Amino acid sequence: MAIPPAFLPDPSSLDTRSTGDPGGPSSGDAIGTAGQGAPAFSPLYQQIKTLILRSLQAGEWKPGDMIPSEFDLAARYRVSQGTVRKAIDELATDNLLVRRQGKGTFVATHAEQHIQYRFLRLLPDTGTLEAQGPAERRIIECRRLRAPAEVARQLALRTGDPVLQVRRVLAFGGTPAILEDLWLPGTTFKGLTQETLAEDKGPMYALFETQFGVRMVRAVEKLKAVNADADTAGWLGIEAGHALLSVERLAYTYNDVPMELRRGLYRTETRHYHNELS
Repeated sequence: MAIPPAFLPDPSSLDTRSTGDPGGPSSGDAIGTAGQGAPAFSPLYQQIKTLILRSLQAGEWKPGDMIPSEFDLAARYRVSQGTVRKAIDELATDNLLVRRQGKGTFVATHAEQHIQYRFLRLLPDTGTLEAQGPAERRIIECRRLRAPAEVARQLALRTGDPVLQVRRVLAFGGTPAILEDLWLPGTTFKGLTQETLAEDKGPMYALFETQFGVRMVRAVEKLKAVNADADTAGWLGIEAGHALLSVERLAYTYNDVPMELRRGLYRTETRHYHNELS
């Protein structure tokens, strides 16, 4: 969930006329004027959500950290605990925060079991990802180059800016399943090497969090059917012309900043792409 760019309030500027805080109308009311040419401001809890997101983006609370209690946040922003609770509920739904019964609310991290598979939609036809165990990863290459025009456009860079390209194969049960090419902004991921990627055994996004302070919060994907070329066939152990699922993903960190372009070729003989729509 990105920080809405149009309204980043200071706590002192919050209008408590919404969300049922003292002295205001009902929680469904929005702040601001609906007149012609006037800005349509968001409900108060959305403003609190924006402020919490701004603190997450600034690194005030890092992945795995416990954030202040609802009581403390309500005092900080001078709103009711109910308003804070509603903002935190939405952030938890967005997988940015995690509530732990009896312990508090924590900044979500990709190292957590229920989050680390959030962006992996290729599921086995029988069983679960957890049951089959983690993917076996082989880093083919990790190199620095100047961004081609299309990669630069998607990552909001200039053509020729430094980028890092990573190619890897993911296998399950010894059978290659996915060939991936990733492009990352070179300045942000300065110091990332093939050795680092090969030695790390956790989720790649967890590595990005701990070593580079980058958290992927949402992604947009494009899917289509393709046939394997000779190079792809060699890495995946199939014949050229084999039918594959092509998945292009653009992943964003806070404030809708693109941080990774990933193009994957998936074998689907015993797996399927799964997505839940709501």
